[in-house]
Amino acid sequence: MGGTMTAEPIAAHEPEPEQEPEQGCRWPVPPQDGYTVDDLFTLPGLPPHTELIDGSLVFVSPQRDFHSIMIDLLVAGLRRTVPGSLKVRREMTVVLDPRNGPEPDVSLVRAEAVTGMEQTRFAAADVLLAIEVVSPDSEARDRDTKPHKYAAAGIPNFWLVEMTDANQHPVARVYELDPLSKTYALTGIHHDRIKSSVPYDIDVDISAEALKEL
Repeated sequence: MGGTMTAEPIAAHEPEPEQEPEQGCRWPVPPQDGYTVDDLFTLPGLPPHTELIDGSLVFVSPQRDFHSIMIDLLVAGLRRTVPGSLKVRREMTVVLDPRNGPEPDVSLVRAEAVTGMEQTRFAAADVLLAIEVVSPDSEARDRDTKPHKYAAAGIPNFWLVEMTDANQHPVARVYELDPLSKTYALTGIHHDRIKSSVPYDIDVDISAEALKEL
């Protein structure tokens, strides 16, 4: 979701009186080994929903209406039958390792991992399902980069949801983790409803008609 933030080194020069920038702001020069998850939560002025991928900060671009309402459908559908031991969350950072803190569009987490209203992140070990709704600018990350990282971190289930180019109809691909190879295996392709018994009994309407009602 968005472009990777970079910062150019500042050439050495004689000290000058500090002045307020006329427009925007100057980001700090990235550390030699990249940013860490701690930086993601402490650097001042980062745009909302900034992600950390391989030590680089990734900004969110303006989203299509499909992206927003599909997240609404998924969250409502998952919450309809979710057991008390689990919670559904949208757009929360999941810490995979010190250099990776992506933000799945929807996450299913253990209830005991929810600590309060000020919480900003979840550990990968507490996430049972990560869902990405594909946007044009984040297609490569949603299809390739993030699933590989979620799988390597041991998140047992992953969904990829997108709008097909041919008929502008939603489609969801459901994956389960092979714990030995730490890779995802496709278990189903769903066009109108997502029905699954993993990680609990799920029946989510993602049809074009359901989208139009929102």
